[in-house]
Amino acid sequence: MADKIIRVLLVDDHQVVRRGLRTFLEIQEDIEVVGEASDGAEGVARTEELRPDIVLMDIKMPGTDGIEALRRLRGLDNPAKVLIVTSFTEQRTVVPALRAGASGYVYKDVDPDALAGAIRSVHAGHVLLQPEVAGALLAQDDAGTGTGRGSTLTEREREVLALIADGRSNREIARAFVLSEKTVKTHVSNILMKLDLADRTQAALWAVRNGAAG
Repeated sequence: MADKIIRVLLVDDHQVVRRGLRTFLEIQEDIEVVGEASDGAEGVARTEELRPDIVLMDIKMPGTDGIEALRRLRGLDNPAKVLIVTSFTEQRTVVPALRAGASGYVYKDVDPDALAGAIRSVHAGHVLLQPEVAGALLAQDDAGTGTGRGSTLTEREREVLALIADGRSNREIARAFVLSEKTVKTHVSNILMKLDLADRTQAALWAVRNGAAG
């Protein structure tokens, strides 16, 4: 079915990497590569133009890097979800990418089938992190993370937060609690406001870090 095709944009400064990704992804029945970009600025422009579902984004690129591109996409309120694909494992690149709005983080040596699975997972609304990346986040200093603000959440908001951490969409959460999607959106907005977080990805990470995940 055409409406189930996941439209992907490739953003990487190495043509050989883009070619390899395209070659593999084009044999997936439910994934279509709709375009490529060689740096972050071009990636933002192509995302605006093509409106992909998923952007596969390198972090380290000349000119506008992946983290700055993520920030620009957030400023545009673009609906595309970004999956960081990088060979860099330094902790200093992990946290900024996630804070800038990345929905997932995998390495360039990931198994091809696992990459396709990662794309499908992020498209479905899940937060996708490699184990060591999650470990790096959990090892961060707790100062300023909003831990104490968790006590301001209502019981229902805590339940919604647990399902956000489980990767559930608003529709799935609404079905689980027999609520309207509008009510769930209100709960999500309240959670983000009370915890001083920017988006669902940060909410999911907060839940895992503070023991609020299911």
